[in-house]
Amino acid sequence: MWAELAEAGLEPKEAKLYLAILGMDAPTVARAAEAAGVSRTNAYDIAKRLAHRGLISMVERGQDGGQRDGQGIGHGGGRGRTVLRAADPQYLLDEWDQRRTGLERLVPRLRAMHAKGGSAPRSRYLEGAAGIRAALFETLDWPSPLRGVLSMRDLITVPGAAAMREYIAARRERGLWLHVVRSPAKDYPKGWPTSDADLRRTRYAPPGYLFTMTMIIGTDAVAMLSSTSENFALVIESAEYAEMQGNLFDVLWAASKDRPDA
Repeated sequence: MWAELAEAGLEPKEAKLYLAILGMDAPTVARAAEAAGVSRTNAYDIAKRLAHRGLISMVERGQDGGQRDGQGIGHGGGRGRTVLRAADPQYLLDEWDQRRTGLERLVPRLRAMHAKGGSAPRSRYLEGAAGIRAALFETLDWPSPLRGVLSMRDLITVPGAAAMREYIAARRERGLWLHVVRSPAKDYPKGWPTSDADLRRTRYAPPGYLFTMTMIIGTDAVAMLSSTSENFALVIESAEYAEMQGNLFDVLWAASKDRPDA
């Protein structure tokens, strides 16, 4: 199992010591080191790294039963020995979620810095629900305002209502406006009308126009999100393509109404 923990970013000796502590009741460093098959000297350094990461705690237990926390603060008792306690393994999943959220925000910025090979356009195909979410959240780093044609019912399915609430909150934080056209047949009842608080202007396409995909148009790129029937996202990085789609959007915007029944 220690080898599988390497996928969580633990080195082999870190994983062995963590598993040893996890299976014991507040062992000393020496006992945990022996169970893990590592030297006592190495075990102290490894335990400090695990404690810094939040996977274990180091508690100094006094001779009379008192305890000191990992910073050496006394809670009764005199000089004693350090014992180790493992955190709930759920922490590994929580930590991974935090890292993923950070990477989702970082990767678009890194991609923007990546050499584009001259003026040639680039396209990226992202598969599945994770790809749709990644493409959507990438648009948070595009200039304001965004222009979009949204298929609301499909977005509520993938990436889902919770992700859409997170996306709207992130737009507000960034001061990123969205001008959006939706088709009434694919709309979400009472969902996301024009709102200054949410930095959104909404119009509704003329009857007969049905949008089964979502498209978000930036200055230099366009993101297209499919429904679950095809389950993919496509990001095209091209200033000319974005300009053309922006012009088409402006025509659709002019032909659309402020209310679905207008």
